[in-house]
Amino acid sequence: MNERIRAREVRLIDENGQQLGVLPVRDALRMARERELDLIEVAPAAQPPVCRIMDYGKHKYQQAKRERDAHKRSKATEVRILVFRNPRIDPHDLAVKMKKLRELVREGDKVRINLRFRGRELAHPELGTQLLARIAEELADVAMVEMAARMEGRMMSMLLTPKPGVRPPAPKPAAAAAEAKREPVAAAPPLASPPAPQGEAAADAKQEQITQPPQVADTEDSGEAG
Repeated sequence: MNERIRAREVRLIDENGQQLGVLPVRDALRMARERELDLIEVAPAAQPPVCRIMDYGKHKYQQAKRERDAHKRSKATEVRILVFRNPRIDPHDLAVKMKKLRELVREGDKVRINLRFRGRELAHPELGTQLLARIAEELADVAMVEMAARMEGRMMSMLLTPKPGVRPPAPKPAAAAAEAKREPVAAAPPLASPPAPQGEAAADAKQEQITQPPQVADTEDSGEAG
């Protein structure tokens, strides 16, 4: 940078990216100072070396910012393990496992498939090889084989890694959001009061409201007895 550049001639690029040709390094330094910028050697191995006029402080800041952004976007890849208990897996169970495998790969994780063998199954490793090959073929749109199937004791393993550009599945809408989208249920109208009686019906109702005189209970006259 600046006076530390040892070459006698440099191929110069200005701050706007325009090629200025091959110049003596002292002329390139003079041009950089006149613009209050720095002369940066960007390709020292070239013949002659390529230098660029730029603001070195601003260049370092932008470079650090790009590195921070790249670090934020990068995700530590995890290796998930999915176990198959035998090579003669039921078709329904296989469909469930395949769905889970696809989800893990689309989330950006590597998946190690461990296929267990028991008893006489150890005499037929080709069953495991065929099963793992089928899995790799069905997931070829989202995953590729990083480690081919190989036998390790009583277990056969294969490692799958996500293909470049595979996007994670869209998140499911929250239950609250789904509830908010539902149309509100209209409240039932209040029950109407019965109409007031009119005419003869009103007269009958008024007559029923008249209190009847209390009836006197009959009592025996003890004096007439005998």
